[in-house]
Amino acid sequence: MKKILMLTAFALAGLAAAQDTTTPSTTPPSTTPPADTSTSTGTSTTTGTSTTTTSTTTTTGTTMQDMNMVNPATLSAADNFTRAQEFAVQADVAYPVPFYDRTLWKAAVDSAYYAANMDQGNRDYQAYLAQLYTKTQWWINAYNAWNRLGDLTDQEKQWASLSAAKLAYIALQRGDKQTARMYVEKGMSWADSASLQAIMKRL
Repeated sequence: MKKILMLTAFALAGLAAAQDTTTPSTTPPSTTPPADTSTSTGTSTTTGTSTTTTSTTTTTGTTMQDMNMVNPATLSAADNFTRAQEFAVQADVAYPVPFYDRTLWKAAVDSAYYAANMDQGNRDYQAYLAQLYTKTQWWINAYNAWNRLGDLTDQEKQWASLSAAKLAYIALQRGDKQTARMYVEKGMSWADSASLQAIMKRL
């Protein structure tokens, strides 16, 4: 009887030992790896995005700064003419209404001015400067630029007439009818318009 009880005790002890050995070896592999993998992936993605955004901003800022630092006086007439056109395209996108005091429009007009003055015999440069004066509503400069050009194309006559109409209206507003009439007559010699007709009726 004692032998049977001893054998039974040994058997139970052996089963308990077997269970203790199995449990610890199963638990660690099932919990640790997934958590580590997701954490490292998330960190990597975030860092990559942050770096890309920063480098893009820096590049754009540097490019604009370099363009603004160039002095038109140090460039050739052809280079200034090209820059004037590039700035004008950018300005059209950047501003809803063109005025000379807008940064990009100012850069366009200034570059065109240098081009026109460096090569005064180049009609394209002179005409483009007159166009920019007209577009940025610098009416007196536009009027004088068109007047200097002499023979104008049909489109140029429309722009020149517009500058004359604007100056005529300004003169009329300050009560200077004589100057207003002079601008109206000059404008009509380029191209008649409803605006010029309306001002003429008030003279």
